[in-house]
Amino acid sequence: MNKKLEIGLIAIVTLVFLFCVAGIIKFNFTDSDVFMENRSGEVSPQIQSYDATYRIDGQNVTLINGRSSVPVAPGSASMVTTQYFGNDVKADFNGDGKEDTAFLLTQETGGSGTFFYVVAYLNNKIGTDAVFLGDRIAPQTMNVEKGNILVVNYAERNPGESFAVQPSLGKSLYLKLDPKTLQFGEVVQNFEGEADASVMTLGMKTWNWIRTTYTNDTEIVPRVSNKFTLTFKDNKTFSATTDCNSVGGEYFATGNKITFSKMMSTLMYCDGSQESDFTKMLTETQTFQFTGKGELVLGLKNDSGSVVFK
Repeated sequence: MNKKLEIGLIAIVTLVFLFCVAGIIKFNFTDSDVFMENRSGEVSPQIQSYDATYRIDGQNVTLINGRSSVPVAPGSASMVTTQYFGNDVKADFNGDGKEDTAFLLTQETGGSGTFFYVVAYLNNKIGTDAVFLGDRIAPQTMNVEKGNILVVNYAERNPGESFAVQPSLGKSLYLKLDPKTLQFGEVVQNFEGEADASVMTLGMKTWNWIRTTYTNDTEIVPRVSNKFTLTFKDNKTFSATTDCNSVGGEYFATGNKITFSKMMSTLMYCDGSQESDFTKMLTETQTFQFTGKGELVLGLKNDSGSVVFK
């Protein structure tokens, strides 16, 4: 072959190859650039379709384009930011014959925590109460069993582990929606129907304190079982027992909100008593709810924790 012709062909092939590579690189860059622009500048119609008002720890949170951001307190520069996370699953949760959607939300309150909740967007454009899952957990999958039992799978940290440790303890939460209260109640696996949260009341029994869990991973349990009790009376008063004294006072409940006031106790001194911890929990209580395990759960102010009675 003519030497000049051979060199010319090699040059042409090389140029064609370079143009192709340049085209691929340009195409990939452009596609990535558009993708990032969509992520930062546009909101998915799917996320917009879940815009509604949800109730998180007793507070109404309204999502707009899948997000809410409000001051922690009036005039505060710190914000409480709540936003759509994902893991959508569809089912008829409220039994009206129409398909609803459950998904996860995250909420950041200005500190280092990222709190995960599960909610449902009902077909009639109404949001449910949120169920708290944990702080900086590792969400996995969600699915539906038996038609309308929502199963939330995630990993959390073992008791005592710091937040520097990756969550490794697998957990599955089984939830069923009460269409009247729009609250999810926990269903104990293999014991469905053990307790119907929709018919439970504060005055139905004397409640025994089981544990208190704070959002900073601190957990307090009674050192002596069956000593800490709480009884609600029809005249809006309550009585309680501790490992030392008896306590009484008034309570006011409306919706899922509750407060304890005018608390008084007998004055016996008991060394090592947990009474002060217990009464502090009552004074800091803001919300209440029932679970499918037959539990009464009191929510503490500023989303600082929860107190479980059974």
